[in-house]
Amino acid sequence: FPGHESYITFCHLENEAAFTCSADHTIRKWDVVTGQCLAVYRGHTSIVNRILVAKDYLFSGSYDRTARCWSVDKEKQIQEFRGHRNCVLTLAHYSSRDVLEEEEEEEEEEERVSRDLLVTGSTDCTVKVWWVSSGRCYQTLLGHTGAVLCLILDAPNRELFSGSTDYTIRTWNIVTGEQLKVFKEHQGSIICLELVNRHLYSGSADRTVKCWLVDTGERIQTYKAHKHSVSTLKYHAGILFTGSGDACARAFNSRSGVLQKIFRGHKFIINCIQIHNELLYTASHDGTLRIWDIRGICKRNKQRLKKERSVQGRSSQKGSLSRLFNNKVGCMVQQENGE
Repeated sequence: FPGHESYITFCHLENEAAFTCSADHTIRKWDVVTGQCLAVYRGHTSIVNRILVAKDYLFSGSYDRTARCWSVDKEKQIQEFRGHRNCVLTLAHYSSRDVLEEEEEEEEEEERVSRDLLVTGSTDCTVKVWWVSSGRCYQTLLGHTGAVLCLILDAPNRELFSGSTDYTIRTWNIVTGEQLKVFKEHQGSIICLELVNRHLYSGSADRTVKCWLVDTGERIQTYKAHKHSVSTLKYHAGILFTGSGDACARAFNSRSGVLQKIFRGHKFIINCIQIHNELLYTASHDGTLRIWDIRGICKRNKQRLKKERSVQGRSSQKGSLSRLFNNKVGCMVQQENGE
């Protein structure tokens, strides 16, 4: 999908459309079947770092120190969020209905119309939470001593995770703003995060990905083999896909940490990975969005998981009932997409 006048910084997939943002200050919407550019969103005055689509809205963050909200269909800017002292690098979105009880809500009249909130991370070392309807800042989260590069939200548990150039990941209560936990083992900036079944995956400039148990803070796996910083992550069907500054995407067995495949073709750093219908989308600094067929690797991984579960089932039957029910490892089955 060529079209941007400079490198692509991020990609978001929504139904049969792909949204990309770029250093050319624009956001574009594409038909993923035909490759046709369907819309161009203009208004930012510097590099657009991150985008996300929620409902009928498109959110963006930029080096111009603002985040913005757009109408997806009308290509029109609806709201602007000003308050950060430096670049807005990362975004998250949720509804107050997901985290606030009715008696906890203290909204002004205009905010009852839309209870959506936008979370932004910046190089000013802060995380801010905004009411989408008014553009007003709801709260500022303080604690990081470096730029906030990535965010991921667990609304049902009222938790927000942030990664920073201070080498730490921090967990926050999204309602109170209280800092809950700090993860410290990486030897470089935390560039990307992924959360699956209370397992937190973190990609770093130290060329590794680490997997943490959110509830205990224990690090249980480290994924190596990258020749440069890990710039993006995506979990799918028991496979951890990574993008790196070495221009390659990789697929790891998420449980064992074994490298299963390397995807070569991009010329520069891969900034974003998305997966849709067992197709892998990679967006890069080289200005292109590439699509890869991962049906084979997904099928092999599902067969391997099925075989492992079958072996576990046979071996667990040999023990007593009390031993079987206390064997938490043998009894656990990872779920994804409700399946």
